[in-house]
Amino acid sequence: MSGGGLLRTACNPPLSGFLSLRFFHPRRRRPSALSGRHRNLGHASSLPSLVFRLDRHGFIERSCYVHSLVESVMEELAVIRATRRIRATAKVGLPSSNELFDAKLEKKSLQKGLLLEFRKESQKTLLAVVQKPDGKKNWMVCDQNGVICSIKPQQVTYVVPGIEDFDHTDISEFVQKAQGLLDPSILECAWIELSENKRTVTAEELAEIIYGSKESLESYCSHLLLSRDDIYFNVVDSKAYCSLYEPRPSIQILKAMGLMKTSSTAVNLLIDIGYFPVHVNLDLFKFNIHTEYSEEVMSAAENLLAVSNDLDELIYFGLTLGKQERSYILKVYAIDVDDADELDDALSATRLPDGRIKLWIHVADPTCLVAPHSILDREAMRRGTSIFLPTATYPMFPEKLAMEGMSLQQGKLCRAVSVSVTLSQDGSIADFAIENSIIRPTYMLTYENATELLHLNLEEEAALRILSEAALLRFQWRCDQDWSSMDRLSLESDILEPPNPIGRGAIDTATIDPRIKVANPDDPEPSITLYVEDQSNPAMRLVSEMMILCGEVIATFGSCNNISLPYRGQPQSNISASAFSHLPEGPARSAAYLKIMAAEMIFRNPIRHGLLGLPGYVQFTSPIRRYIDLLAHYQVKAFIRGESLPFSAGELEGMTCLVNMHVRVAKRLQSNSLRYWLLEYLRRQERGRTFSAMILRLIKDRTAALLLTEVGVQAIAIVSAGKKVGDELKVTIDEAHPRDDVLSVRELLYECRRVTSHLTGCPQEIQNSTYLF
Repeated sequence: MSGGGLLRTACNPPLSGFLSLRFFHPRRRRPSALSGRHRNLGHASSLPSLVFRLDRHGFIERSCYVHSLVESVMEELAVIRATRRIRATAKVGLPSSNELFDAKLEKKSLQKGLLLEFRKESQKTLLAVVQKPDGKKNWMVCDQNGVICSIKPQQVTYVVPGIEDFDHTDISEFVQKAQGLLDPSILECAWIELSENKRTVTAEELAEIIYGSKESLESYCSHLLLSRDDIYFNVVDSKAYCSLYEPRPSIQILKAMGLMKTSSTAVNLLIDIGYFPVHVNLDLFKFNIHTEYSEEVMSAAENLLAVSNDLDELIYFGLTLGKQERSYILKVYAIDVDDADELDDALSATRLPDGRIKLWIHVADPTCLVAPHSILDREAMRRGTSIFLPTATYPMFPEKLAMEGMSLQQGKLCRAVSVSVTLSQDGSIADFAIENSIIRPTYMLTYENATELLHLNLEEEAALRILSEAALLRFQWRCDQDWSSMDRLSLESDILEPPNPIGRGAIDTATIDPRIKVANPDDPEPSITLYVEDQSNPAMRLVSEMMILCGEVIATFGSCNNISLPYRGQPQSNISASAFSHLPEGPARSAAYLKIMAAEMIFRNPIRHGLLGLPGYVQFTSPIRRYIDLLAHYQVKAFIRGESLPFSAGELEGMTCLVNMHVRVAKRLQSNSLRYWLLEYLRRQERGRTFSAMILRLIKDRTAALLLTEVGVQAIAIVSAGKKVGDELKVTIDEAHPRDDVLSVRELLYECRRVTSHLTGCPQEIQNSTYLF
């Protein structure tokens, strides 16, 4: 789109009819093609209501509420009008009442030498000079092609003002000069000036506003712009070879362009004019996500990487080194998704002589570099969590520090906090220890690789098999716990019946987890790679159980030593034991559990975590990507060093409250972005392709919430009679619109139809049979 020009197509009105690039500050505008007279309009400033303003660190200062984008544009235009230093409307008095129409439309009469515009029978308009009368009403004129003809007064569309004796041989030069001044986009500026109070205007008055002059040439140019315009202005009256125009309402402009006054329309408009890429993630603006770091934070990160300042350097013991008195030689497995950016946990295992299993959960130790209240700590708290989108990752710590200084790396010595646990034969914790360690990760495995190794059952990977055995043992132990007595409430029997809590321990909520990676997201058709992960996968179950075990150990350690920590729990006291027994195991039952479970957090003593079947739990295994885990590390590490705890329970509560606000925003951003790209993936699929689906719940009558198991996305659909929760069916995609979050699916039904055989000699009873397809 050229500077200020309109983008036109053969069948559509200009997309910049309502918004043009000049209103947006971040994109540099090309030099104007207008003459010097045009420049007295100035250029509108950036839109504060769109809030693309950056602070000195490059961060977005305010959020962009896209749902009111159209209203925001209108508000900003009002600000522009109020703050413009030179208002062109001050140069001329513009009557605002219909009573002044006659005053504006001065009576004009034709006479020899006038330059006028007239319409021929072909509806084409030409310029001509009046020569002489032709009868009582008609006039002889000489047009711009040198043709002399007779015209009627009603054919005259405009009389150019300020000309009394024009030579018809000069018409061509006059037209050429006019063409150099015509720029339809300047009508937009005039519309801005006049629309607020619905002021009417003639061509001459508009020339004064947009050109700074109402001389003959400028007035004629204004007339051409107005007469050819079908976006901004309406003709409200015409008299004596002159027309009166009024600005159209903005809603009428949108309607004329086939647009609705909605947020999606505004976004699509900005995409159409090239301001945004096709797949722009507006949530980054709306939620005020900081995607960059300040120079001060980056400098602090570089300094940490350059200078070692480890508070624990004298109290480490080695794992896999075999050189120190308290060292072990162990294989260390780091298992994560194939494109993980931050590796913050790894696992080891061995079998003791008495047959019991000893486990190690190694957790990356960012606190050996980052101190509480430091600039990097404050920045991490402000972010609250790393954000993982299909298109990009926005880490909680600067990327180089997180990846090189903090993450566990294969074959390299890495500082860690190692939680060692010896399991009893039933899977309970026999004893544990928490120590600083230096480890050398042996393998970096994806879940797929780890699952394959488990299936191969290789002798040299005995440690991995032990980890898998321990995971199954732990899961069974958690499921066997009975916390009923802890949930009984002291209630008067004549007032309320005591609740019937779930008597068993852990609840299995394994479900299907979709993941998408998008390459070149700024392209109109970027590459999309879909991963659908089953959380009941052996490797995923293994890692999950070890992380849960670590959380139980930290909670127990905190309780025994009176350490204030962010203890998480789900008391579950109001959930009936039979509430979900009718649901089939798997995604349907998991979805029902997760829909009603709500986590709580306290900071002085552990509380029971009903979903996990644990007496206490603390998130500890992701300190590089979750600030709540980092807080737990600060507290535990200070206790191990024998120092005062950096935070009291009250301080932890206040900080956690603030962090959780950012975490909720990040989760919503991640969820929205994932769903957008899942719908974009479905939009690209071949029409008519069938997908397997499962009914998660029945909403009303035959309306059901479905899970498309091959994609991991949920949808609402009408299902056939008799279907129940957990049933599987086949569906096809009718519509998928990512920007509008529209996914329409339809159940595929087998239909009965009569098929008549055309084979010679086929029995009549077979010809008339009905077949099911």
